[in-house]
Amino acid sequence: MYGGVLILSLLVAAAIVSSPANAAVSYDHKAVVINGQRRILMSGSIHYPRSTPEMWPDLIQKAKDGGLDVIQTYVFWNGHEPVKGQYYFGDRYDLVRFVKLVKQAGLYVHLRIGPYVCAEWNFGGFPVWLKYVPGISFRTDNGPFKAAMQTFVEKIVSMMKSEGLFEWQGGPIILAQVENEYGPMESVMGSGAKPYANWAAKMAVGTGAGVPWAMCKQDDAPDPVINTCNGFYCDYFTPNSNSKPTMWTEAWSGWFTAFGGAVPHRPVEDLAFAVARFIQKGGSFVNYYMYHGGTNFDRTAGGPFIATSYDYDAPIDEYGLLRQPKWGHLRDLHKAIKQAEPALVSGDPTIQSIGNYEKAYVFKSSTGACAAFLSNYHTSSTARVVFNGRRYDLPAWSISVLPDCKTAVFNTATVKEPSSPARMNPVGGFSWQSYSEATNALDGSAFTKDGLVEQLSMTWDKSDYLWYTTYVNIDSNEQFLKSGQWPQLTIYSAGHSMQVFVNGQSYGAVYGGYDSPKLTYSGHVKMWQGSNKISILSAAVGLPNQGTHFETWNVGVLGPVTLSGLNEGKRDLGNQKWTYQIGLRGESLGVHSVAGSSSVEWGSAAGKQPLTWHKAYFNAPAGNDPVALDMGSMGKGQIWVNGHHIGRYWSYKASGNCAGCSYAGTYSETKCLSNCGDISQRWYHVPRSWLNPSRNLLVVLEEFGGDLSGVTLMTRTT
Repeated sequence: MYGGVLILSLLVAAAIVSSPANAAVSYDHKAVVINGQRRILMSGSIHYPRSTPEMWPDLIQKAKDGGLDVIQTYVFWNGHEPVKGQYYFGDRYDLVRFVKLVKQAGLYVHLRIGPYVCAEWNFGGFPVWLKYVPGISFRTDNGPFKAAMQTFVEKIVSMMKSEGLFEWQGGPIILAQVENEYGPMESVMGSGAKPYANWAAKMAVGTGAGVPWAMCKQDDAPDPVINTCNGFYCDYFTPNSNSKPTMWTEAWSGWFTAFGGAVPHRPVEDLAFAVARFIQKGGSFVNYYMYHGGTNFDRTAGGPFIATSYDYDAPIDEYGLLRQPKWGHLRDLHKAIKQAEPALVSGDPTIQSIGNYEKAYVFKSSTGACAAFLSNYHTSSTARVVFNGRRYDLPAWSISVLPDCKTAVFNTATVKEPSSPARMNPVGGFSWQSYSEATNALDGSAFTKDGLVEQLSMTWDKSDYLWYTTYVNIDSNEQFLKSGQWPQLTIYSAGHSMQVFVNGQSYGAVYGGYDSPKLTYSGHVKMWQGSNKISILSAAVGLPNQGTHFETWNVGVLGPVTLSGLNEGKRDLGNQKWTYQIGLRGESLGVHSVAGSSSVEWGSAAGKQPLTWHKAYFNAPAGNDPVALDMGSMGKGQIWVNGHHIGRYWSYKASGNCAGCSYAGTYSETKCLSNCGDISQRWYHVPRSWLNPSRNLLVVLEEFGGDLSGVTLMTRTT
């Protein structure tokens, strides 16, 4: 009997040790608590699919060297379940490998499962099949949506558990997140919003992950879920309960680039000032969004019109190189904060006024540790202040950190790290061959329907492209046949880009923009007596990633489509029969791949032709410097190297105001811009791991026509 009791006692003890309820990670009012110790945690977002597995160890090490404790990533549902019930966790989507590499480096992980991520990612991370689940409504109290969401969240949590990756199992995951920035949606999503948010929180906690869950921008996050702040500044933020720590899950290091938009930059003096402001108010967790932004490979860019580069002006640039002085200045800030940590975790600060715009935030522990932050909020004037009987000079819009309440070891506006701008170095051009896409041929996959049909419902986003084709009969008595005043074709489209062909002849392209994806084509078209073929190639440029019920948003030619200047006046073509073909012939033949490129006859280079595939071979540049393509001379299209999809390119000129930029004063994404009047994105990252030493196949699909002679292979150095 005694032995039986002993065994039972041991089993109970083992259950307690491994039970998520007895987790090694908890929190209190002040901080996240790991193994009984309060921690000031510095974190950085690195999204595993936006780089290659070969890049991951270097990116993680640079984050560690930069003074980070935590790597934060979203989990990308549409990458992991591209077809309902068929999961993928390979290559750039090898989440387990990524998390294990973070552990190897001695860092923690904040896993933002979502599964809505926004992230300027195609469809906000939702798989397109989800849109076509009967009766579904996204992100609200809707049975089909909640069932699909719960299945995916539980799949990820159980996968992490089975690999032993939560902190209570000895793994690196200390925090998880469900949903994403849903609070601002509650007022516009109707009566189902609040019940959905509460359900999501309860569902997440019910997975037994055994680590605290966060909901960002969710002021009503129910206990025990922590509500957190996202923004350029979060020092104003207070959690919804005195039992929760003050956490900043997205400190925006810059902003994204859109095709047709200028490129945003955030001065490091202001970013450091924002972080120090948050810490001095009692914040204990800061995550840089992004720490490495990376690249929207394939067709993962959302928006629509989000660029392929997701550089984000991050401390580690798109190519994996340190952006100086940003990386080094933040490293020095983190070092100063770590020196002050014993005092910071002890309690809330006392605040002293030391001038009109100047304050001192002082932290003291029972063991005698003392740390102070001296702040100057004036946007143009340096201040000399007295604190604890000593004089300190504070530059405008800056904070000095005193880890011992005496010595100023760091000032946010005093950048000591030398600037090290990146350079793009041309290393060679290309010898091209071309293959023209048929603009008036329909193959066996074409199908006919009455009227105009929404594009995504046809393509399910398996291609950017959908052909809309119809026929117009012109009688011999039409006046324009004699006068030569050709009829006018007008086409309204929900976006995003469109090319028009009549009887195989190109009549140009039109496109929308980030703020106005809808577009209209209007032009005179030559027609002859008898049957005339109108072919419209509609192209998507990424699916929306934010907004209310974006599962209902449309893309493609929805009409009206009219022909005016006829004897009858205006003819509505929208209701007649239309023939549809998904994608391009070159896509179905796989001409972008090494195997598929041999399936067509390639001729001599045909530059400046619309809808043309071009191929060339090249050798990898010597050395290890990151590689890019200069596509500035081309129009719009897509790029593949050795079958790997680099992404969409577009030489779209940027609009915006690129006037001078001072670090001081409140930052916004339109404050500090570059590339106005120039191309939004000129260079496209080609990961080294995708290259062979020689004979690499480069395939370019050019939609509008471009100058091939300007395409150049580049390396990037600092």
